[in-house]
Amino acid sequence: MTTMWEIADYDAHESVHFFDDPKTGLKAIIALHSTHLGPAAGGTRFWHYADTHSAVKDVLRLSRGMSYKNALAGLPLGGGKAVILADSARNKTPQMLAAFGRAIETLGGQYYTAEDVGMSDMDMVSLSKETKYVAGLPVTKQGSVGGDPGPYTAKGVYLGVKATAQYRLGVNSMEGVHVAIQGVGSVGGGLARLLAADGAKLTLSDVNESRLNELAQELGAQTCGLNDILTVKADIFSPNALGGILDSKSIANLQVSAVAGGANNQFASKDDAKALFDRDILYAPDYVINSGGIINVGMEILGDKSVDQVYEKIDNIPVRLKEIWDESHAEKTPSAEIADKMAVRMIGR
Repeated sequence: MTTMWEIADYDAHESVHFFDDPKTGLKAIIALHSTHLGPAAGGTRFWHYADTHSAVKDVLRLSRGMSYKNALAGLPLGGGKAVILADSARNKTPQMLAAFGRAIETLGGQYYTAEDVGMSDMDMVSLSKETKYVAGLPVTKQGSVGGDPGPYTAKGVYLGVKATAQYRLGVNSMEGVHVAIQGVGSVGGGLARLLAADGAKLTLSDVNESRLNELAQELGAQTCGLNDILTVKADIFSPNALGGILDSKSIANLQVSAVAGGANNQFASKDDAKALFDRDILYAPDYVINSGGIINVGMEILGDKSVDQVYEKIDNIPVRLKEIWDESHAEKTPSAEIADKMAVRMIGR
């Protein structure tokens, strides 16, 4: 039998907690990768997994990514993540959320949660009735931080895409730059609107066809299938759906100069980062470019912060990306590896 220590994505995590509440149907995992810089912060994902092993793999990868993301964003927070294992019907009840809130409370402040895939700000309100270690709560005062982190993530990805275009294409405007966007939900849709306002040429794809067609009509964009987007000839490919889409096959078929998007864990395996690098395709490390949401959540956790302070940190995303790309070029090493090394230095593990 494989133990936790033998799982490839286990990276000396401080602890991994399994919660099972038969009365409410809750099955959840909370992984704390590091609390070296501060309490672990990272959202909760509500998702139907093929099996428990897939859920464990996901939460381990996501929690490690949160450690690196928070460090490179300059936040005094560690990294953690939670997944709630949804059934095939994705039933989510108030009783289940209450049980999950109590589970978070048992960790005594080692972990702060917020919304992620399948969770909303109103779900955070439900959790807050059982634990105080919750962020991403609805904004009650103008200018305060909090609420849906999606628009903040989208703004950071937008700035990162612009930085990518400038670094790889040598342009100072997105006018006419062709960006192929996979996933047009909260983040991808927000990104598309911002790029369209700059005059970028867009090709969009999404699993939700009605949402896709409505946005395409609004922006005057082209559309294609969810997998076809990986072979579109464009300047930049921007993955903003779920992770694991960059593997040996998809990387070989890419017809772009750069990859820059908000999806977490975009590479299917560690070897794929080198495969992309070997094709001379510039890569914006996912947990750097998509850190706008956790910056908002992190500032909420830290307390007494303003939206202006959130945007100040988000504006630093292109600066951090350029540091990574410069070091990647100098060391002839994939930018994903450089970002990891930089984060580990900052965490001091």
